[in-house]
Amino acid sequence: MSNGPDHSLLLEIGLLARRAGEAIMDIYREDFDVEVKEDCSPLTAADLAAQKVIAAGLAQLDPVLPVVSEEASHSPWEQRRQWSRYWLVDPLDGTREFIKRNGEFTVNIALIDQGETVMGVVLAPVTEELFAAARGYGAWWQVQADAEWERISSRALANPPVAAGSRSHGGMAETAMRRLLGEEYHLQPLGSSLKFCLLARGAADVYLRRGPTSEWDTAAAQCVLEEAGGAVLDLTGKPLRYNRGESLINPEFLAVGDTGIDWPARIRGALGVSGEE
Repeated sequence: MSNGPDHSLLLEIGLLARRAGEAIMDIYREDFDVEVKEDCSPLTAADLAAQKVIAAGLAQLDPVLPVVSEEASHSPWEQRRQWSRYWLVDPLDGTREFIKRNGEFTVNIALIDQGETVMGVVLAPVTEELFAAARGYGAWWQVQADAEWERISSRALANPPVAAGSRSHGGMAETAMRRLLGEEYHLQPLGSSLKFCLLARGAADVYLRRGPTSEWDTAAAQCVLEEAGGAVLDLTGKPLRYNRGESLINPEFLAVGDTGIDWPARIRGALGVSGEE
């Protein structure tokens, strides 16, 4: 156990995530309505309440940086392409899990610098678990508010490996996962960005995502996993990057805990993807 990361801004963002989590839980405990957005994804009052808390908190920081968030209007690419640093936010990642009331949803806040995620906070409001990381300061886990901080790290690839999988988008990666890990791997379904955090604390080994995700879905947890010793790679084997262009949709990716494995070679063998893409 430890007193936590010696990084005042990271701790401040962690507290901001906890305030957003409290706003989410106020709604989670009551009846709530569900709307459907233009992209057919669900939206609740909890998404908007958390967005309001986070936007207000980030606006009070010095310096004030631009914010890209799932639940806010997005600046055009002509403007975003000029940004070197900005906040990337998903106020409620896993709205489908929120609606199911299974607790597997998170608050994600990331700081992006030159296309890389350099700070990330992931809060699970139901359990109060908080994961936090900043470039060069390691990855940390606080099991509940006011608890001691524990520094976490990913593990060497287990035998048999454990694959984290999507709770609401399962099945898409099963064949590819067998090719990547062999027939004897175990599957651990889990919602939202908690899959990355499972790898970061050494409780799983890989997470393969086939299908679309948005940049705010991955950035905060990617920082946590990278600082824990892992990596998030696109299917050409390159680290996942941000603010790549007009679209905010990520390429398909593989998150891993053990970076001592030649994952690009495994990707090519399992998925037939060329490193030249």
